[in-house]
Amino acid sequence: MSEHPEKPFLYLVVCAAGIASDIGELITAAQERNWEVGVIATPQGLGFIDATAVEAQTGRPIRSAWRAPGDPRPFPAPDAVAVAPATFNTVNKWAAGISDTLALGTLCEAYGLGVPIAVLPCVSEALAAHPAYRASVDRLGAMGVRFGTPYSGEA
Repeated sequence: MSEHPEKPFLYLVVCAAGIASDIGELITAAQERNWEVGVIATPQGLGFIDATAVEAQTGRPIRSAWRAPGDPRPFPAPDAVAVAPATFNTVNKWAAGISDTLALGTLCEAYGLGVPIAVLPCVSEALAAHPAYRASVDRLGAMGVRFGTPYSGEA
């Protein structure tokens, strides 16, 4: 048995929003607090990040697609999950229990496993005013998901 316990593992789910290009800052903050980080991007989110830089920073491949049955799990089980940025689409689908991407499946499963989840929404004021979004935030909040201050995407 090692003298030092393993570092906790953070799943960082990244959605398609302009601010995703700064995800390296969140990875650095987590690593400075002794977390290992694995990035799971939505299929559209992949186009908003520098995959080469993120993989170099985390030392792990970015996940975006389901693994084949029998393939090894590329990440250990999460100790926590952060969704940053979280888009209107992801928040609504997640609250509805839709699991049509690896990112959404991971979020749906994390709740069932009791893994703490924090969300930094990136939603315009117009979309945030939609009743489906408000209901989704309320539903996820009732599930114990913690929401940070929304970022509208505007400077």
